[in-house]
Amino acid sequence: MDRLPSQRDLAVIRWQLGRSPRGVVRIARDCPHGYPQVTVNRPLLRRDSDFEVFPTLFWLTCPYLVREVGRLEAKGLVKEFEARLEEDPGLLARYRRAHEEYREERLSLMGADEKKFLREVGAWDAVETGIGGLRNFTRVKCLHAQLAHHLARGINPIGVEVARMLLKLHCKERLCDGALDR
Repeated sequence: MDRLPSQRDLAVIRWQLGRSPRGVVRIARDCPHGYPQVTVNRPLLRRDSDFEVFPTLFWLTCPYLVREVGRLEAKGLVKEFEARLEEDPGLLARYRRAHEEYREERLSLMGADEKKFLREVGAWDAVETGIGGLRNFTRVKCLHAQLAHHLARGINPIGVEVARMLLKLHCKERLCDGALDR
């Protein structure tokens, strides 16, 4: 179950990302050591007339998982998953459903004024996308986004496969203890 981020969480996320987090509204998943692994982010950040659209609703922050998923991507697994989507209509149907649920959740986090603003400035298309901003649901793009969505909501079939390929879903070294040493 999602929870509100604490100041401690935001400090850990800052350390995990190497920058200040922007738009974090909830923590979707913690590791067994009590550190954030996946955040839920605002779809739209506004500062006066300036704005930024976040197509990635769920963000994988855990440095261990980021590293391990990067290794999978380096092995060419994005292309392998795209080939599987072409060959397996059942997988493609489940994947399309995951994209649609992702899009619907993103839209549910926006108020009527934000939706109106995006339409007025011609940026509505940016929030009408699926996982990681994808428009073509036969593409995979980023295994980090797929795993983050699966860990947060348990409905992403590509994320399920990525999780199965990993030896574990958290580090044993307690990497994020380093965030608190500062």
